[in-house]
Amino acid sequence: MSPIQPLIDLAINSFITFFVIIDPIGLIGIFNGLAVRMTPHDKRRLAIRGITVGSGILVLFSIGGERLLGALGISLPAFRAAGGAMLFMLAIEMMFQHRHERRRETAENVADEPPKDDVAIFPLGIPLIAGPGAITSALLLTSRHKGDMIEQGIVLVAMLAVLAITLVTFLVAERLGRVIGPTLVAITTRLLGILLAAVAVEYMVVGVRQIWDAAR
Repeated sequence: MSPIQPLIDLAINSFITFFVIIDPIGLIGIFNGLAVRMTPHDKRRLAIRGITVGSGILVLFSIGGERLLGALGISLPAFRAAGGAMLFMLAIEMMFQHRHERRRETAENVADEPPKDDVAIFPLGIPLIAGPGAITSALLLTSRHKGDMIEQGIVLVAMLAVLAITLVTFLVAERLGRVIGPTLVAITTRLLGILLAAVAVEYMVVGVRQIWDAAR
């Protein structure tokens, strides 16, 4: 096996994980709903500001999340097992389309004419982009490769790549919304949910095994 192959596998795994959880395709309709009646300039500003807020939160947890857990007295294996369980429930929501409905309800609960900056922070930046699933994955993936700056850098680059794709989908969301209908979004979301379920099970198994080994 080539020495670079594990790094390629890590990059692909990290990219798929973040793509599945952030779900840029599923956010297209929600972004269009938040940006309704906005000028093109305001839509661009909303997209950029929302991605900036979400990226900042995810990078913050990627770098300092493990220290936060330590300050709270939570072990990483326990968080990995709990995070896997949470991601598995999220995957179930995706497969049965409950997640999309919940996201849409969150967006619709925002006031009819909120300040544009507030919409970029909530609900777009958090929790639609930097939600519990994305924060958990950012923390777990970087902590899994603790001490290896190259591997942690690959995880961060993969995460930022997904965020860059999300920004592009926001910038062309109006056109994409006319091309990608609700049926295609539903099919894509269900497929991504299956992938996320597999990732979640792996997190839970590894976390429980580490807890068991530590208790022996």
